[in-house]
Amino acid sequence: MMDRLNTGSKLDGSRILLGVLGGTVAILDQTTKAIVRAVLPLHDSIEIIPGLLSFTHAHNYGVAFGFLNNVNFPFKTAFMTLVALTALTAISIYAVRSDIPRMAVKIGLALVIGGAIGNLIDRVTAGYVVDFIDFYWRGWHFWAFNVADAGITVGASLLILDMIWMDRNVSETI
Repeated sequence: MMDRLNTGSKLDGSRILLGVLGGTVAILDQTTKAIVRAVLPLHDSIEIIPGLLSFTHAHNYGVAFGFLNNVNFPFKTAFMTLVALTALTAISIYAVRSDIPRMAVKIGLALVIGGAIGNLIDRVTAGYVVDFIDFYWRGWHFWAFNVADAGITVGASLLILDMIWMDRNVSETI
């Protein structure tokens, strides 16, 4: 009986650790956003590294990198929340149901899921995502982002690098 329970279980030690990693990203994201909301009025900045980095309180009503931020359409907030929730659900189901042998993929999925949860909390509670990390060089500013966005970007990069690396190491069969 115990063997049947163990063989059917997908909750091994690495999944627990990756759940903790994803949860840590979401908690760190929400904590930093709460600090920004508490100490930095909307659109105000604090220079961290002169000529390179500021913390600037911004609201993103769109998707990644401010895409669709200034586009208005009926039920935009509900639509954006539904899209984010659908993506998070699909990725989470894939992560739980798949037997993923490579640690880079597991870490990448955990970072993406944690970041998606962090930004989804903002969408559900406020209708927008708080961004505050503002990198710039001279007059050029990269899009403002947050800890969740960084987790998603690093996680997606790990997934892409894994796909590229796996393609190079797959033997050809004819």
